Amino acid sequence: MNRKRFGLAAALVALVGGWCISPAPAQRPSVPEAGPGARPAPWSGGEATRQARPADPARDAFENRRNGRQLTLAATVSRMLADDRDGSRHQRFIIRSDSGITLLIAHNIDLAPRLDGLAVGDRVLVSGEYEWNAQGGLLHWTHHDPARRHQPGYIEWKGRRYQ
Repeated sequence: MNRKRFGLAAALVALVGGWCISPAPAQRPSVPEAGPGARPAPWSGGEATRQARPADPARDAFENRRNGRQLTLAATVSRMLADDRDGSRHQRFIIRSDSGITLLIAHNIDLAPRLDGLAVGDRVLVSGEYEWNAQGGLLHWTHHDPARRHQPGYIEWKGRRYQ
């Protein structure tokens, strides 16, 4: 076999071999099957940018470093911290999302009511602006903006909304 044909044959084998190789089933991303009456996945643009909504917004924000995004999630309080009293006062605590991502919550108590009695193990629904860090991230702007220049956030706990 001459050199040109050998190169062509080797390229063909590599190409066909590449099509036959696929990741193990555990490594393939799961795609939920649509059943009767199921809604289509939300659109964020054209067909090429169609994406399913993330199952855990905290994990998605952390893994993709989505700084500045408004994030809303339910989570469990895992640690209470001392208030930050430098400048605007902030009630601080750590939450853990259902997928295990931890987030520092910095809730401005000069603009919104304090969550008196909040304790480790309590469930909260938090909406605020996400800032990435290696520990999981930070959520702030969990309150209204008196100047109305920023999307309002909130914390819901025991049937009450704090904003």
